[in-house]
Amino acid sequence: MRPDDDARRRFGEYFAVRHIVVRRTAYLLCGDWHWADDLTQSTFIKVAAGWHRIRDAQVLDAYVRTCLVRTFLADTRRSWWWRERSYADVPDGAVGGEGAESSASRMLFAAALQQLPPRQRTTIVCRYYQGLDVAEPPRCSGARRGP
Repeated sequence: MRPDDDARRRFGEYFAVRHIVVRRTAYLLCGDWHWADDLTQSTFIKVAAGWHRIRDAQVLDAYVRTCLVRTFLADTRRSWWWRERSYADVPDGAVGGEGAESSASRMLFAAALQQLPPRQRTTIVCRYYQGLDVAEPPRCSGARRGP
């Protein structure tokens, strides 16, 4: 197997495992599932372009989050005037029955995030992000670390 084939295989495996978490994080940043899909795609394009530079697999998630936040901020600066805001979006998840409390709290959290300006929203998401398998919140360059 050539080194390029091995790198493509590893990137494909990483994408298959982590794209849902990156998409959910993108949704927390922007509040729109379609925009979150665009951000996720742009982020993974950038990660694929820089895949050969990544030496330490332990910092890979941090690198992906950095790419996501920078993509979001660049997209916000570039196209703030044409984005339509929708506050009635229902996030993916359970509606009623088991898990309704978590769905309602996600909706409340997403609505509260939408009230913040983009940079503050980014700071909140980076500071308090709790992924499925993330032990501690990520360190974002714009966020202060508190006690």
